[in-house]
Amino acid sequence: MQKFDAIRPFYDAEINEGIRSSINHPMMKALMNFTFPEMPDEVWKEQLLKTHSIRDFQCNFIYQSVQRVLAKSSDGLTTSGFEKLEKNTAYLFISNHRDIILDTSLLNASLFTHGLVMTASAIGDNLVKKSFLLTLSKLNRNFIVQRGLPPRELLQSSKLMSEYIGQLLLRENRSVWIAQREGRTKDGNDATHPGVLKMLAMGSDEENLMDYFKKIKVVPVSISYEYDPTDALKMPQLMAEANNEVYIKEKNEDFMTLLSGIMGQKKRIHIHIGDVLDKELDVIAAENDNANKQIQALAQAIDDSILSSYKLWPTNYIAYDILHKTNQFADFYTENEKQLFERRLEIKIDQNNPVALEGFLNMYANPVVNKLRYQNAH
Repeated sequence: MQKFDAIRPFYDAEINEGIRSSINHPMMKALMNFTFPEMPDEVWKEQLLKTHSIRDFQCNFIYQSVQRVLAKSSDGLTTSGFEKLEKNTAYLFISNHRDIILDTSLLNASLFTHGLVMTASAIGDNLVKKSFLLTLSKLNRNFIVQRGLPPRELLQSSKLMSEYIGQLLLRENRSVWIAQREGRTKDGNDATHPGVLKMLAMGSDEENLMDYFKKIKVVPVSISYEYDPTDALKMPQLMAEANNEVYIKEKNEDFMTLLSGIMGQKKRIHIHIGDVLDKELDVIAAENDNANKQIQALAQAIDDSILSSYKLWPTNYIAYDILHKTNQFADFYTENEKQLFERRLEIKIDQNNPVALEGFLNMYANPVVNKLRYQNAH
């Protein structure tokens, strides 16, 4: 299966070699010292050298790292909907995307806790430019999404990826996580990009496209953070877009965002697992005979599921009320929560810059707007 070598994670047979190549890297030491603060280096090194499978690496090391991140930077993770999933079954999880690493790490930690199949997860090649990060991502069952390619190469790359995802789901019984769009949502508007679904559809050998999406068991996932740990970092890009300027990333920006997401304060986090899309796909197939229209309708069905089960926090309601100069949602938060949010706003945002202020508030308020719109439409 050399066809997928450019994008796939390590096979179990390659894991130990991958670990040996990076065990003395300062970032591995930092990760392990963070995860096991009481443990002497030689102890975790010895344990790592005995590791010969992705599952062992994830359960014994990464799962512990995620628990540590939750303990240090959140008020805890709650979940709902996992009981609907069947054991030993592969699903395609399509989720809204707020944090580079955490969205998929928290989902996998939850799948592990519930005794379900963990995912292979898509990661942009812009995040694994450093060789250590590439090795770590392959140890952690990430596969690479190639970004910024010219059209012809992009088509080839999309075909390869859709074929690989099909191989994982249908032949290897391995769940897959993919974000509903390229890049994180920066303005709080979670929407599925049809391009992602078109890429997935390339792997279909079914006469009817919706039959293929049935076969790969699409499960919408909704993840909501009370505080977005990278909220202020998203501002420069939103500002540039507001001024119709092209936004150029700083050299290490992705990496700094990645670290801020992991270590920044998130307060409470909730993950909801939606229902496997099934009957909806029959309706879509019956109502549309055009593939593009089917893809649009599928994107809408995923959005409906994510929006309807997105958990709104006090921060969302506070931002909405501040932005719209109203007390409409005052029952959903305390005065203390409001003061905390306003304090964060003062620290993170230049109050004299209306674009930055509005952008920051919108990021938190838009999920409320979208949920209201969704409820009114149904």
